[in-house]
Amino acid sequence: MLAITIITPDGESINETIKTSKYENYINLDIANPKLWWPIGYGEQPLYQVIVKLEKDEEVFDREGLKIGLRTLTIKQEEDEWGESFEFEVNGVSIFAKGANYIPEHNILARCNYQKTERLIKDCVAANFNCIRVWGGGIYPEDYFYDLCDQYGLIVWQDLMFACAAYELTEAFAENIRLEVEDNMRRIRHHASLGLWCGNNENEWGWLVWEGMSDLGLKADYIKQFEMLLPKVAQEIDPNTFYWLASPSSKGSFAKPNDENYGDVHYWEVWHGRKPFTDFRNTYPRFMSEFGLQSFPSLKTIKSFTLPEDRNIFSYVMESHQKNGSGNSKIFHYIGEYFKFPKDFSSILYLSQLIQAEGIKYGVEHWRRNRGRCMGATYWQLNDCWPVASWASIDSYGRWKALHYFAKRFYAPILVSANEEETNVELHITNDTLSAIKGELVWKLRDNKSEVIQEGSSEVEVKALTAKCCESLDFGEVLATEEDKREVYLEYHLEVDGAVISNGTVLFVRAKHFKFVDPEIEALIKEDDDKFILEVEAKAYAKYVEIDFEELDLVLSDNYFDLSANQTKVLEIKKEDIYQDISLKDLKEQLRVRSLWESYR
Repeated sequence: MLAITIITPDGESINETIKTSKYENYINLDIANPKLWWPIGYGEQPLYQVIVKLEKDEEVFDREGLKIGLRTLTIKQEEDEWGESFEFEVNGVSIFAKGANYIPEHNILARCNYQKTERLIKDCVAANFNCIRVWGGGIYPEDYFYDLCDQYGLIVWQDLMFACAAYELTEAFAENIRLEVEDNMRRIRHHASLGLWCGNNENEWGWLVWEGMSDLGLKADYIKQFEMLLPKVAQEIDPNTFYWLASPSSKGSFAKPNDENYGDVHYWEVWHGRKPFTDFRNTYPRFMSEFGLQSFPSLKTIKSFTLPEDRNIFSYVMESHQKNGSGNSKIFHYIGEYFKFPKDFSSILYLSQLIQAEGIKYGVEHWRRNRGRCMGATYWQLNDCWPVASWASIDSYGRWKALHYFAKRFYAPILVSANEEETNVELHITNDTLSAIKGELVWKLRDNKSEVIQEGSSEVEVKALTAKCCESLDFGEVLATEEDKREVYLEYHLEVDGAVISNGTVLFVRAKHFKFVDPEIEALIKEDDDKFILEVEAKAYAKYVEIDFEELDLVLSDNYFDLSANQTKVLEIKKEDIYQDISLKDLKEQLRVRSLWESYR
């Protein structure tokens, strides 16, 4: 017989004994007043401990214990005016997925561990992620990865481990992959965080875009493997989890697999195609599952694999630490598109992180303004497996790049964003929460010394789970000439209950053409019981203010932010998040502050 014990999140035990001869594949158990599992930001993540024992005459022959969450979680697909929706639906609520693509955490797998993964998952939560895609070109993560996603509330998009290749489906290979997929589905399927299974990464799309793909036998094998064999395994082993044929895909069978009106999309015209950031705004995917821009890691990370003479981005060592063959030249291309020529090597690294962060922001804010039509954005990529120039927002040492701080802002549950075109600006508010919000939308048109030229505000109300254009501004008269545009910026923010919860600035020209003046930034550090506090001020408009420390690795409450004159930006460093012993004296001695102005002078 089966002896089943369920331990609720409150510690209560529910016990039941069942004669196994009465059941084949499943049993029904009633749980009174169930507590539902939700993604982070929508509710709590209660987990139930389920213990099953196979017994006979009080002798236990086998025992299994698992933690589960009570929820419904699937992909909702419904026809609409644009095509067909593709969105995570949790407990009946449509969720806009916000996250990134996850790769193995180290290229020597024995160096991966629970503590390293927990830190990475906590960094995701800190940046307002609610989703993480396990990319099919890596490995199936350890059990603790899914335990942590259950605990912290991240929906897992789980690729099967097939990527960027054509496979010959021999009888032996078919049996091998069938067993591999069965084993991993059985291992992972109980996790509350598991959102979907996906057959592969880019294999279907590859048949349309890769050179030399002409073998009709291999093409037929693709259909057999990914549209017959593996979906059948999924239906047998884990019928409760949504199965998606490939990423990207639309209808399967090579029918426009990267069509933005159906399924999910990978978009690489920005970066590989060298198109400008604004091109993201020409795309309206149902779910953008992969897109990205590269940057260099911090100087501290680069010092770990270079000698001083190697610190040139086109040196042999620097190019060896670059996966994309033309990657370093592409980074420099985008720097040249948006910024002036940097004054030194450190400034190149800094500007590279800015083009990465600003580019991804362009896309995410646009897609969030179109919530409903688009319901997900997972950028490429979250992490690195070695110290390298890459698409990651957190480098191999766990150091946050500018992109991760930007993600904390552009993935915030409530977001105010600007859609600018020439001298016109629309201010949109996206509300991903379960409650309507009321607040005040404030804007100020300022010159480069932060003197106010025009200003205004309005009371706004935005319903739950919606996006709304709340203000349309026309500055055509004030910005009548190109010279005017080079000296003026727009500052905006949203206040709710007296607190600023989202803000930003807009330039009307590319940053390289804006007439910045010396912001003369000053920073003061103080110590409190459980945190350090930084107060940052400027005497003129400062863009992309970076707070860093020469050797210490710290995560601040905000970074790479814009600052108007005579405003005080208050930042916090929580002591509980510090992984080394430091003092106030250490912080003061190692503090380094710069903005875009300092990267040229």
